[in-house]
Amino acid sequence: VPAAWQHPYLNIFKHFRVEEWKRSAKEGDVAALTDTRLKRTVCRIRGSNPASSYLQLPRAATQSLGLTGRYLYLLFRPLPHKHFLIHLDVTTEENQVVRISFSNHFKEFKSTATWLQFPFVCGGAKDLECDTVSCRGVSRAAPADVRWTCLVLDLPSILSRYLSRRYSHLKAIKLCSNLLVRNLCTSDLVFDPGVTFSEAWHKDLACHGITPMPREMAFPVPKGEKWHDLYDYIRFPSEVSKLPYNSIQRSCPSPVAALEKPICQLLPTVTLTRAVCDRLSLIHHITSPKAVSALWRR
Repeated sequence: VPAAWQHPYLNIFKHFRVEEWKRSAKEGDVAALTDTRLKRTVCRIRGSNPASSYLQLPRAATQSLGLTGRYLYLLFRPLPHKHFLIHLDVTTEENQVVRISFSNHFKEFKSTATWLQFPFVCGGAKDLECDTVSCRGVSRAAPADVRWTCLVLDLPSILSRYLSRRYSHLKAIKLCSNLLVRNLCTSDLVFDPGVTFSEAWHKDLACHGITPMPREMAFPVPKGEKWHDLYDYIRFPSEVSKLPYNSIQRSCPSPVAALEKPICQLLPTVTLTRAVCDRLSLIHHITSPKAVSALWRR
């Protein structure tokens, strides 16, 4: 059970006072700036290659964040025309440290007993035609119109699905270039950034497991516009399909709409229609089901 100080969520940048650099470390070109889209202060990490610059929490490798929340929320934007890299060190109940990495530089999914590497295929806001098969084996830099993204990682599910291990806590985070990062948080709650507090109250969405994103973690939405038309929301592993495909894909637009109609099924070999691609700009297909079966037998 998470400690009381981590309930109902923990704003990581705020709690560890990242801007003071006493409990975190930085290397290379790491700077704070105001993002024109968010109109908020963000952290920019850039370098000639993904590992040359980074922000690391906690400061020392011998320390641990000790964060026990099930979900890690990462609010970030890859820098256009660049490759990025993110490392998460998690600890299992057997006290084994496992590194979970994802990057748009990786061409395929790889795994060992202590390291999972997931390709991250960046999509642009104007992507219209999406074919999941075409993403296989592709390593590409982020497009010019890559959007701000809310990436939700279900850490216990990742360990259980790919390594048959039980999750204990998040030990460390290393954000490498090339990224803009607004914030990170952990929680046992599933936040939907597309839902406002007034909608959640009037529709009693808490009964359906839907919680608005905390205001200090939210992206701004101009009046008359919708969150999912401006930003990307990716939940991994996807709850749309219970099959153990190691693929990362953006969820269907909003759980609010899903209450009124069936959730669309996005299987690895399906070519998405133009209408769906308008809402799903990031499609990720990494390995075939056959390859995943081989992974489970290791």
